Amino acid sequence: MSIFGSMNTTASALTSQRLRMDVISSNIANVDTTRGKLVNGEWEPYRRKSVTLTAKEGQFSNFLQVAMGKTSNKSVGQGVTVSKINEDQETPFKLVYNPTHPDANEEGYVEMPNIDILTEMVDLISSTRSYEANVTVFNANKSMLTKALEIGK
Repeated sequence: MSIFGSMNTTASALTSQRLRMDVISSNIANVDTTRGKLVNGEWEPYRRKSVTLTAKEGQFSNFLQVAMGKTSNKSVGQGVTVSKINEDQETPFKLVYNPTHPDANEEGYVEMPNIDILTEMVDLISSTRSYEANVTVFNANKSMLTKALEIGK
């Protein structure tokens, strides 16, 4: 691992958490969007999106082998990446009675997005805390590198 390897690892986490916050913000912004996507000639409400993060290199077993001293794999600990952004296909849309809405069906119900604002806020707080923790790690690493350079004076 290079001298900047830990900074690169932390930077990948910062980038991933920022994208996660962007997706959560999009979910919150579209909580009332009844025309999100055209499917088979019919408008479908906005579907909740979520981010899946994965390790860039290796699996947990690789980390364990390195920690136990059984191998010295240099590709372990390269950070995280966003593997995909998923649309929630399992949670049903919410039905709200509003017969005056332009998208209401014959019974007067409108399909609303499958977004729970409380879940989104909890995810947003979690992502923000992870981002803050990674900023702290990045600053600590920067401070250690600065102190190491001062040793040579």
